[in-house]
Amino acid sequence: MHSRNDFMLFSGTSHPSLAKEISQLLNVDLGKVFIEKFPDGEIGVQILENVRGRDVFVVQSIARDPNLYLMELLILVDALRRASARSIVAVIPYYGYARQDRKDKARVPITAKLVANLLVTSGVTRVLTMDLHTEQIQGFFDIPVDDLQARPVFVEQIKRLKLTNCIVVTPDTGSVKLARDLAKDLSVDFAIVDKRRLRADKVEVSAVIGDVSDKQVVLVDDIYSTGSTLHMASLVCRKAGANQVFAVVTHPLPSTKGATMESIDKIFVTNTIPIPQAIDKRPFEIVSIARLFGSAIDSIVQSTSISSLYKS
Repeated sequence: MHSRNDFMLFSGTSHPSLAKEISQLLNVDLGKVFIEKFPDGEIGVQILENVRGRDVFVVQSIARDPNLYLMELLILVDALRRASARSIVAVIPYYGYARQDRKDKARVPITAKLVANLLVTSGVTRVLTMDLHTEQIQGFFDIPVDDLQARPVFVEQIKRLKLTNCIVVTPDTGSVKLARDLAKDLSVDFAIVDKRRLRADKVEVSAVIGDVSDKQVVLVDDIYSTGSTLHMASLVCRKAGANQVFAVVTHPLPSTKGATMESIDKIFVTNTIPIPQAIDKRPFEIVSIARLFGSAIDSIVQSTSISSLYKS
């Protein structure tokens, strides 16, 4: 798609396979960079390319070991800025700390804003991410933020299932917009599960608002962590008469102690975050979002509209 003179693409260590896939789609080589960790845990970075006056993209998900990968990203960006890169776009498929986006209790931080401040201070001139936990996080930045949507790849997967009586269901009110947009693309109705979070790892589900009887339910959420939210929502939908239950989730953060997913027929997740070898991948079908990120990078380089990527 491009000559190497157009821009440069670098990768941190959080998700090299995704960075490589994006680079192949864009027909560019990943920039050479040396990243090391000192015995005391400090991170050392050296850019092994001439980036003076170049537009640079850095791929790094802030997940799995968010403190390490966030600091690594900041150091990478600082090195690029000091090497006189013209612009630095942080390509962050998963924006870590996004769930800490407001003061919902006394004396708590707004860490999503803190991360935004750190990125801008380090030298980031633009952020390219996907399915932010809340849209308000874009307002934490005084630089452009492009929040891509995984919806197109999920629509494609759901259509392949050839469902005949489908309804989209959000497992909580926080994902209403995701559910509404997905339902619109599929030309179906959507419903809401009434959920109350008791603590970080425990939720309580009471009822489903909408008719799911004799229907094929597609649960939609942005983050899969313990799986308890999806599990409880699937049980409520089954109890309300759903025939089948599927799920689509953008960011997979499953743990080894996750909830059982026997009540869900199939879970589609993207590769914004790598799933470790220790995690049982059998409940998941992974779909790649590399093409979306590649197209968005192409749009930024060519100064064309990113929103046009979602027009049919």
